[in-house]
Amino acid sequence: MAGPLDGLRVFDLTRVLAGPSCTQILGDLGADVIKVERPGAGDDTRKFGPPFVTDGDGKETTESGYFLSANRNKRSITLDLTSPEGQDLARDLIATCDILVENFKFGNLEKYGLGYEQLHKDNPGLVYCSITGFGHSGPKAERPGYDFLIQGMGGFMSITGEPDGEPQKAGVPIADLMAGMWAAVSINAALRHREVTGKGQHIDIGMLDTMAATLSIQGLNYLTSGVVPERLGNAHPNIVPYQVFSAADGDVVIAVGNDSQFKRFCDFAGVPELAVDDRYKTNDGRVRNRKILIEKLSEVVRSKPSKHWLEGMDEIQVSSGPINRLDQVFEDPQITAREMSIEMDHPLSDKPVKMIGSPIKLSESPVAYRHAPPTLGQHTDEILEELLDLDTAACDALRQKGVI
Repeated sequence: MAGPLDGLRVFDLTRVLAGPSCTQILGDLGADVIKVERPGAGDDTRKFGPPFVTDGDGKETTESGYFLSANRNKRSITLDLTSPEGQDLARDLIATCDILVENFKFGNLEKYGLGYEQLHKDNPGLVYCSITGFGHSGPKAERPGYDFLIQGMGGFMSITGEPDGEPQKAGVPIADLMAGMWAAVSINAALRHREVTGKGQHIDIGMLDTMAATLSIQGLNYLTSGVVPERLGNAHPNIVPYQVFSAADGDVVIAVGNDSQFKRFCDFAGVPELAVDDRYKTNDGRVRNRKILIEKLSEVVRSKPSKHWLEGMDEIQVSSGPINRLDQVFEDPQITAREMSIEMDHPLSDKPVKMIGSPIKLSESPVAYRHAPPTLGQHTDEILEELLDLDTAACDALRQKGVI
């Protein structure tokens, strides 16, 4: 069954994570993604390890787990964009594509004749998406941007971590991933616009912008009140109790979403008086009196093992759960049932490599896992023959010149 983007082609000039995560989404949705890499080097993340994929003898290859995370459903071509011949080939290939995604530093592609305005003249239907640290306008546009830097500058780290600890980044590159997600959403919107009008357009995604958007409720808490939010650790800024509690034998998450749940929770916990106390019977009161309430509840939760709370909360329909390690996550029957843990054959391994599946579940055009993350230049000759009708001799000549 064809995906919703089947028949569309993407010229993928991205590397590391923000751009590749975007183009992987497009590939999962059926697009033919041509990943363009530097000859002899490729995407830097191929070497971001260990861990690396192991071959049939158990030896490490040059393909990292990091690279596998964002490069499924792509074909790899090597192309030297610094050479005039490489630039000509790129323009010829782009002419066959519907979408171009790039995360070069602002202005760099113009040096190679591959900027939006330069390509738009000959390909007015091209959807051209740029992903940079700070976008293509504003006083910081020319600065490079990295995930860690953006998490800090975008305010995310100031609200992440324990109140008496240092600011913390997320455990995954959230700024990169959210930029990739917003880029994929924008590209699909631009494709719909092109379908209606016939016109392509330039999409300008700045990671700092997407990080500011990710501030969500905390950003609006500040804009509404003028009060700068502080770090709350695992507590929720607007709902109480909604955090990690220490049970007698380990930590659990208890998330009480409304006043009726709070009453059921208090009844089960053996403290029904808290649910009728004027200080706590409404969420507004619980937020305002957070400190003293959490002290009382922490003592109660600590008196029983985690099983007591997890099973009890499930029975009274109050959200709770364990804090799983990653091995427990990928062994979870729900994760397995939802096909979030998948395996794909890989050319460098004699056994399938394990990967994280796509969370996109479409009833009529489901995600298909067509290509494992490619080896460097794996499809160069195939793509040049298929799209530009270059034969083996022509490809060999280009390779001897270092163009591919």
